[in-house]
Order: sequence, then structure tokens, then C-alpha cells
Amino acid sequence: MGNRFLDALLGRKTDRTPVVLRRFGVADDVRSRDVLAVEEDHWLVDAPGNQLIRLFEVSSPDAERCILTYRAVMQSEELAGRAYLEMWCRFPGRGEFFSRGLNQPLQGSVWWTPFETPFRLRKGERPDLIKLNLVVEGAGKIRIKDVELLKTPA
Repeated sequence: MGNRFLDALLGRKTDRTPVVLRRFGVADDVRSRDVLAVEEDHWLVDAPGNQLIRLFEVSSPDAERCILTYRAVMQSEELAGRAYLEMWCRFPGRGEFFSRGLNQPLQGSVWWTPFETPFRLRKGERPDLIKLNLVVEGAGKIRIKDVELLKTPA
């Protein structure tokens, strides 16, 4: 555990304030255009069943030794099953690794609620591509808005 007084005295940075790497809105081009409809300030998914919806990709993010957070606000109508956020990080020469928001799924009928999934990057871990997805397991309507990718110093 760090000592704030000692950190300040030695000039060590202790700021843990999240920084927005990217913020996405309906004007941004989504990857899975064929399954998303734009409604006012959000996207609508009318899922007939299980599907992976590719939303955005972030190339060469300035991220290392931090916690990446994929955040979005979602709403559902009669979702028979669940939906959750999924983030993939690709590392040159090492492959792809993922983080899924399984501990906080969207289920049933829910009004606008924030959801997020984190991915911890250690020293020397620098992804060259980040993929932001929405996974739907079941049928129903899902609305999504205020999609963000944040980084918090570790």
C-alpha cells in the first residue's frame, strides 16, 4: 500500500483518474451495420437469437500498465436470455485476449443502466488493437448508447 504523504514528498504520481481514450456516438461508424438501427441518440438491436455484434475497433491505443474499461449504457425489452459487453485486446506476437461483463449481464426488461467490463494491462503489455463488442444470448430488443473506452493508471 502506498503512503500518500510519502508519494507526494517523493513526487510519485498517484492519480487514478480515468482518461477517456475514445467516446462513440451514433455518428460513428459501427462494424456490424446490418444488425443495428440508429434511433435518436442510441443504437437498437432487435435480436432474433444469439449473436455477436461488433461495435468498434480502436487501433494503436496509448495504453500500458493501466486498467482499460469498456463502458456503455444499455436498455432491454423482454430479453429472453442475457447480453453483455465484450472487449478483445490484440497483442503483437501473442494473440488476442478478452474480458467479458458476465458478472453484470443485461437481462429481461431494464431501463437505461450503465455497464462496464475491465481489462488489466501490466507493464510491457501494449495492445495494437482493441475490439468492443456486444454479445447477445437470446432474443429481445437492446438499446445501447454512450459507449466509451477509458484507461485508469495502475
